[in-house]
Amino acid sequence: MNPPPAPEPRGWRHAAARALDLLYPPDCALCGIALTCGQSLCPDCRADLPRLAAPFCQVCGEMFHGQITGPFACPNCHDLAFAFGFARPATVRDPRTLELIHRLKYRRQIHLAGELGRLARESFADPRLAQALDEAWPLVPVPLHRHRLRHRHFNQAEEIARVLAAVLGMPMLRALRRTRSTETQTRLSRQQRMANLRGAFALTRQGRRWIKDSPPGAVLIDDVLTTGSTVHECAKTLRHAGFCQVWVVTVMRG
Repeated sequence: MNPPPAPEPRGWRHAAARALDLLYPPDCALCGIALTCGQSLCPDCRADLPRLAAPFCQVCGEMFHGQITGPFACPNCHDLAFAFGFARPATVRDPRTLELIHRLKYRRQIHLAGELGRLARESFADPRLAQALDEAWPLVPVPLHRHRLRHRHFNQAEEIARVLAAVLGMPMLRALRRTRSTETQTRLSRQQRMANLRGAFALTRQGRRWIKDSPPGAVLIDDVLTTGSTVHECAKTLRHAGFCQVWVVTVMRG
C-alpha cells in the first residue's frame, strides 16, 4: 500500500503561501534558486537526494551494494534483539540531507521540517508499514530532555512527526518523555550508547491514556538512525507499557 499523496496548498493556505512569498521570497535550501508556494527545496534538489533502495538490512535499514536476493539482516544486527520490529529510513547518509537536518536542529530553521517530513513520508511506501497506515497507529516522536528543549525551543522529531501526521492522516502522540539528561552520543560506541540511555525514557500521561484502548502498535519518529540505541530504549518503554508492536521511521540512515 502506498501512502496518500502529499496535499498541495489550496484555498486560503495557497493564498497565504503566495503572500508569504511576496514578503519573504523563498530560496531552495540547497542550490539557492527562487521558489514559490512556501517550498524549501526545488524539485531537482529534492529528487537528487539519495533514497534508501534495496538491498538493505530489514532490521536497521543499512543499504548494501551487490547481489543480495531476499530479505536479510546485516552483520551489525544479526545477533541483536532490538525492542522495535524494524527501522525504515527514507534516505541514506548524504551531506546534503545531513545539512538540512543540522539546519533544522542547530540553526532553528523550522520551516525545513516540512521538507524532512515529506522525505520521511516516503518510508511509508514500504509494505511492512501498511498495517500502521491502515489502522492509523500513532506517530510517537523521540523526546528531548527538558533542558535541551529549553535551549533549542523545539523538538525536531516532533516537528517532523507533525508533518507526517498531517500528510498521512495519522495521529501524533507525545507518548514518551526523557527522564534524565544523557551524555551526547556522538563519540560513544554502540555498547556505550545502550548503557548511556538505559532507563532514560518513561511514558507520559498522554501515553498512559492511549494505552487504555489496547493499541496494536506505534511508529517511532526521529531524524536520524545511527546505531538504533535511542529508538531501542524508546521502543522498550512503549512495549513494556502495552504497545504490541513498535516500528521506526527516520528521515536518514546515519
